[in-house]
Amino acid sequence: MNVIQNGILILPDENGRFAARTGLALCYDERITRIVPAEEFSAAADDTVIDAAGAYVAPGFVNVHIHGADGADTMDEDAEALGKIAAFQARTGVTSFLPTTMTCAYDAVERALGRIRRAMAEKPHGARILGAHMEGPFISPAKKGAQDAQYILPPTFEKIAPYADVIKIITAAPEMIAEEDFIESCRTHGIIVSIGHTAADYETARAAIARGATHITHLCNAMTGLNHRQPGVLGAALDSDANCELITDNVHVHPAMQRIIYAAKRGAHIIPITDSMRACGLSDGISELGGQKVYVNGTRATLADGTIAGSVLRMNDGLRILRENLDASIPAVVEMAARTPAEELNVYDKLGSLSVGKYADIVIFDEDFRIRRTIVGGETRFDVK
Repeated sequence: MNVIQNGILILPDENGRFAARTGLALCYDERITRIVPAEEFSAAADDTVIDAAGAYVAPGFVNVHIHGADGADTMDEDAEALGKIAAFQARTGVTSFLPTTMTCAYDAVERALGRIRRAMAEKPHGARILGAHMEGPFISPAKKGAQDAQYILPPTFEKIAPYADVIKIITAAPEMIAEEDFIESCRTHGIIVSIGHTAADYETARAAIARGATHITHLCNAMTGLNHRQPGVLGAALDSDANCELITDNVHVHPAMQRIIYAAKRGAHIIPITDSMRACGLSDGISELGGQKVYVNGTRATLADGTIAGSVLRMNDGLRILRENLDASIPAVVEMAARTPAEELNVYDKLGSLSVGKYADIVIFDEDFRIRRTIVGGETRFDVK
């Protein structure tokens, strides 16, 4: 058995909200087996004891929007690419993620979904792969961002039906949806429809939310903004219970806007993401995203015309920045990064909190979200020696 002692455990309270607890020992194998007062626990000779040394012990983070990292991309034909991304995610405290596709030739998207399907069935070498986030090709040319316009297609469920077991989130522009039951068909098959890369107005976005689009892709980016007479997609997102992705690198969304969003959403329905590309974890220079050349300089990644192209953000850095911007507690930030996405993906019965019976997907980190150890299914996948 494995035991973590001397840590600040982030646990759900009686109302399900995350809170910090001390004086506890957490025992686990593949799953969490016991959480008991430290004075009531005595390690056996063959137990592996991990001394958290006052650090935070939390459920692993869930990244629902990530294209790549460490030189690898979800769209790479290389069979090793997803494993490389998974290993890097573990270094950032992420224990589960959705590899995210791009608007490319559709046969390339299908091959990527096939690789993700195979990876879902394998034992994780880093963070576990829960499925795919399909970002494009069902988007608006007017808000394509760094997506390639020549491959944009109208949304049809028939095209994605063969991959309904793989796709967990699909980004679509509601004004592009001509198929009357597209959103309903996705929901029936367990696919979350996310509003994104869209030029829709407030009314169109709210209508899509009413039909079951419960997620917003990288809030504020590649969508109509907030105006007092035209609230836009941003207004619809803030005026609903839709779960909103937030890239917290201070490049994609200004710190003040992050605080406005947090207040408008009453601290709920916010999911921190990275939207990172293959350049994440590498040095500045020229990289690539969806077949397009990207220029990386510090925390900013852009196309040649200056369009922001994904990010180079690591999840733990994003959570540190978010905490600083919001002046929020560490448990509140962890709840956004673990419980909220796990609930949305309908896997909160298996992961997303430190609860007996759930997978031992655990991250240990300090006050500044520097990762000390990441555990996935009871196995250490990253450790600072």
